[in-house]
Amino acid sequence: MKTHSFLAFDLGATSGRAVLLSVSGDSVQMEEIHRFPNAMIHVQGKYYWDIYALFEEIKQGLRICAQKGVSPDSMGIDTWGVDFGCVAPDGVLLGLPRAYRDPFTDGAEKAVFNRINARDLYAKTGIQTMNFNTIFQLYQSRKEHFSPLMSAEKILFIPDLLAYMLTGKQVCEYTIASTSQLLDAVKKQFSPACFEAIDVPMSLTCDMVMPGTTVGMLSEDVARETGIGQLPLIAVAGHDTASAVAAVPTADERFAYLSSGTWSLMGIETKAPILTEEAYRENFTNEGGVDGTVRFLKNITGMWLLEQCRKEWAGKGRHYTYPEIMQMAQRRSDFSTLFCPDDPSLANPESMPDAIAQLCRQAGEAVPETDEEFVSCIFHSLANRYGEVFEMLVKISPFPIERLHIIGGGAQNALLNQLTADRIGLPVVAGPSEATAIGNGMIQAQAAGVVKDRWEYRRLISRFSSLQVFEPKKKI
Repeated sequence: MKTHSFLAFDLGATSGRAVLLSVSGDSVQMEEIHRFPNAMIHVQGKYYWDIYALFEEIKQGLRICAQKGVSPDSMGIDTWGVDFGCVAPDGVLLGLPRAYRDPFTDGAEKAVFNRINARDLYAKTGIQTMNFNTIFQLYQSRKEHFSPLMSAEKILFIPDLLAYMLTGKQVCEYTIASTSQLLDAVKKQFSPACFEAIDVPMSLTCDMVMPGTTVGMLSEDVARETGIGQLPLIAVAGHDTASAVAAVPTADERFAYLSSGTWSLMGIETKAPILTEEAYRENFTNEGGVDGTVRFLKNITGMWLLEQCRKEWAGKGRHYTYPEIMQMAQRRSDFSTLFCPDDPSLANPESMPDAIAQLCRQAGEAVPETDEEFVSCIFHSLANRYGEVFEMLVKISPFPIERLHIIGGGAQNALLNQLTADRIGLPVVAGPSEATAIGNGMIQAQAAGVVKDRWEYRRLISRFSSLQVFEPKKKI
């Protein structure tokens, strides 16, 4: 039986990886062949993504694949949402993409809502209001006459921008575009009214394509430089959460998911957007999924809290591995002070431990003092927030929710998984931890005709993944 292989590049806000997914009949194997860091860069008061460094890392992943003697059927790229790069009329990339944690959009929501009513905007796009959404970035960039935008012929979201750098082809993939708050949630096309409201021409956008569409072949230069040869690049679910949700190992729709990484995203998979007053009031979002589905979800600040603490501690000479972090949390699992992980002060503070301590102090709660107490405090606060959002989901969901699937890196956090199961009072199924890369690869497999649809590849994923079930032990 022929073995098909698919190369998935999964880029997050703090790291990226290249994963080779091999499918042969009912057998699936996964191999990480390259991992690399990613970080915002701060230049003259502005935060950017080094898109050229990411381009080089992708080419390095292609080189490694070629050196292994593997000829993948295709490749695909997923990344975080909302951010974009600007391309000039002659095809030249105009500077670096701004990073969503740049505070330049602070206050932009109020200005935009003076032009288009917030409720009307939700009724059209179904997207939760977050100050870094693309609509606010575009509005503020135009207001400050940000030169790359003012000179641009096209804007490309990050996975589409990297695809352009690799193939020379410009497209706009649906799931990544759906994060922008510029898309009509029902028509699944850009909304002229949204662009008119911010005085930005809709002609900046490219033709919309759905997950599974072939963007093009690698350029001759990239093919020759990497040794990989002519390789088709598939527009997978370009938004990393969309690829991750595609890999939820379930056989039915009666589930909620929590994609746990830098961000935690909790939601359900639906056939149509939910645009009710309650969904608007609770600030849920309707983003694009695979096979025409909608990801009805809410963004929750995730492991960003821990990563920023670890970064500060490391700068002071205190380096902790993840196994050590888990041991620290277990030793002080009784330290259960709660703070709101989604407080705006935690978006990008100079000192994450100081910001967390200040929130606890303001609430009149016990303030963490040791690194162990900070870790425990973060885990308990995340579990509590997960519980709050889950209760909202249960009220809004058009179907009963029987379990929560935790996917992504956070699936390996046994303590947090158990705290979450205790908080929601339902089973938590943890895994796979590399759901995003797996979903990326499986969408390529579907495009190649190796699997039929998301239900077929979800069954395959459930067979080869090591899943762990956490039953609720006590109500918290």
